[in-house]
Amino acid sequence: MISSHTDNVGSPISNAELKGRLVAFARELGFDSCRITACAPPTHAEEFRDWLKEGAAGEMSYMERGEEKRRDPKKVLPGARSIIVVALNYWQGENLRRSQTAATGRIARYAWGNDYHDVIAAKLDKIDRFLREFGGEQKCYVDTGPILERDQAAQAGIGWHGKSTMLIDERLGTWFFLAEILTTLELSPDRTAQDRCGKCERCINACPTGAITAPHRLDARRCISYLTIELKGSIPVEFRSLIGDRIFGCDDCLDACPWNRFAKVSRESAFSAQRSTIGMALRDYLGLSEAEFRNLFRNSPIKRIKRRGFLRNVCVAMGNVGTVEDLTALERVAADPEPLIAEHAAWAIKRIRERFGGEKAQSN
Repeated sequence: MISSHTDNVGSPISNAELKGRLVAFARELGFDSCRITACAPPTHAEEFRDWLKEGAAGEMSYMERGEEKRRDPKKVLPGARSIIVVALNYWQGENLRRSQTAATGRIARYAWGNDYHDVIAAKLDKIDRFLREFGGEQKCYVDTGPILERDQAAQAGIGWHGKSTMLIDERLGTWFFLAEILTTLELSPDRTAQDRCGKCERCINACPTGAITAPHRLDARRCISYLTIELKGSIPVEFRSLIGDRIFGCDDCLDACPWNRFAKVSRESAFSAQRSTIGMALRDYLGLSEAEFRNLFRNSPIKRIKRRGFLRNVCVAMGNVGTVEDLTALERVAADPEPLIAEHAAWAIKRIRERFGGEKAQSN
């Protein structure tokens, strides 16, 4: 039996009332869903261990460092009884204009606006303060802590595991962020959501690199999001042409999901698309100095891969979709003091010249 709680003035409050106030407060802060699961090992703890042993996490060594905590959230916050999972819609719709004067790269929708880490963390701080009034101790995470968040979210009923490994909500589709609050307060858990993917495998078929190797199995080493964000070094040549015009992340498996027909535009203005993420020509990114890059993306999640990683991605995209008019900009960064940028620029120059007539394709 779950005990009652007391507020900051010592008045008793039932579990049901506290949970109701919490959900209402989360909605007031803008979250689209707020649900509870018991603080217990995630459903796929052993599968996660096997996935790590296979090397499918690639260079994401932080996954292995936090393995034990991811497999047992009580090791994250001793005494934790409940995990509160919140979801925040970031869908911006389809009718956004893009530059038509030169090739523009594709950036995953979640990065079109301000950095979700910052936006959501500010909201979680308020929930933390709210729960402290009832004697709770909390730890809050926005995609940064040692938690198997999709497992916890599925157990809380936020959505179900899609075959792409992404979580799906029947109201939001796939376009939402997750965040977790571990708390020492005991709150009644919600029911899990029913898997409603059926026989559909559109997400698997949509993956450009075959990274979804089977239903619910992802080899991160082949995933374009991993290659353009998590991978710090050179992008393997075998994947460069498959990346196409994507310069930060990939939405293909999400785009393919039929549940997204129910998605509605986010109420969170901080996620609104900016020219820097949907309107700039690829060649214009190449002109960014270190200071200009930091200024342009100071409020964006793109800042995390730094200029070297971003321009690496831009060079690959230009090698795939660029024209002779882009050679001047590429030749300039082929002499960049950052070897990672110079290497990928040289590859792009070679690709464009091959595509437009070999050595005859010279810059003006």
